[in-house]
Amino acid sequence: MGRDANHNELGQFLKARRADLKPGNIGFTDDGRPRRVPGLRREEVAQLASISVQYYTRVEQGRLKASAPVLATLADVLRLDHDQRTYLLELAGKDAPRPQRPATQKVRPPTRRLLDALGFPAIVLGRRMDILAWNPLAAALLTDFSQLSVKERNYARLVFSDSEIRARYKNWSAMAPDCVAFLRMEAARHPDAPRLSELVGDLSIKDPHFRRWWAAHNVAAQTAGVKKIDHPLVGELTLDWETLACATDPDQQLVVWSAEPGTPSHEALAFLASWAATHPLAAPRDSQPDRPESTRRHDSGH
Repeated sequence: MGRDANHNELGQFLKARRADLKPGNIGFTDDGRPRRVPGLRREEVAQLASISVQYYTRVEQGRLKASAPVLATLADVLRLDHDQRTYLLELAGKDAPRPQRPATQKVRPPTRRLLDALGFPAIVLGRRMDILAWNPLAAALLTDFSQLSVKERNYARLVFSDSEIRARYKNWSAMAPDCVAFLRMEAARHPDAPRLSELVGDLSIKDPHFRRWWAAHNVAAQTAGVKKIDHPLVGELTLDWETLACATDPDQQLVVWSAEPGTPSHEALAFLASWAATHPLAAPRDSQPDRPESTRRHDSGH
């Protein structure tokens, strides 16, 4: 996903967004010409943006780098939301030099202590949604991460490839597309990351849902939401999740699940915490080495 790929990605994103718009809602009436694609034509986008069709075509084809004012106008014309605007600007700014990032992310000891002190399930996500660290209650809620290889400890990979976790999420069809949208945003920020390309390639091959949602070019930033989990021990849980950025590493985020006090989900979480305290899972840390292949859990994924 280098420079050329990014130009193509920007064009595909623009094309997907103009396909989302209904010409009638924008003020265009049926002129009798057949529409080969849904949504707006290139010339209609160019007209609304007050630029030439040739100029817009070259931008969409990756042959011309648009100026910031033109990008802002296109964002307005295509009615992009905040996350989509951020993604567009990320894609358009890929020629700027980027600082070197350490190949391996490390979780600081104070962050690990914070994880252990929290009374709610929590994990630390790194680049590509890699699971860098977790507390015992997060392991009890989802899975014993210490039993997975480092490669398998990836939230998106687990959501799409682990049959047990996939079945545990009652709103899987609603939350799984968000994982794809988060990865799309990551791809804009780090287009040359080989491990991200490998992850996207693996999931695209293995899961038709992922492949379809990736092709839709939807984007989103990880902020907050609601997860519905059917836990084998405590039953159904409705949990709010919040994402907190790590001040020392912008590529690390603390994700915490919680429940409103007084609700059945809050009581169920308390029971699960009590159970986890008396049934400790192996090493709820980020320092476990890969287990031998023969001892890892294998799932069909579908």
